[in-house]
Amino acid sequence: MKATIWHNPKCGTSRKTMAILEETPGVDLTVIEYLKNPPTRAKLEQLFGDAGITPQEGLRVRGSPAEELGLTKDDATADQILDAMAEDSSLINRPLVETDKGVRLCRPQELVQEIL
Repeated sequence: MKATIWHNPKCGTSRKTMAILEETPGVDLTVIEYLKNPPTRAKLEQLFGDAGITPQEGLRVRGSPAEELGLTKDDATADQILDAMAEDSSLINRPLVETDKGVRLCRPQELVQEIL
């Protein structure tokens, strides 16, 4: 099974999720350090859609400029959040994992089991 993780090596949850993927037999893992190689806006839309979450639910608030940018307010639109994420990948919550069985925002890391 192919799996792709949008990974931040400084994040403990991301490291734990990657360890689960690496320890699972038969997983062909692609690691994308999304802060260095951010996904496109279209890819973010696809990932969130496939995960069944909104851009608001995929927004990283802690340790990001989300609040200063007004993205945590109730009137922030999905388009505004996606545009901001496309410009600043630190706004993307992590880790996102994609397999043939779907996409999950793996917080907590055990959620990755749902798509393995």
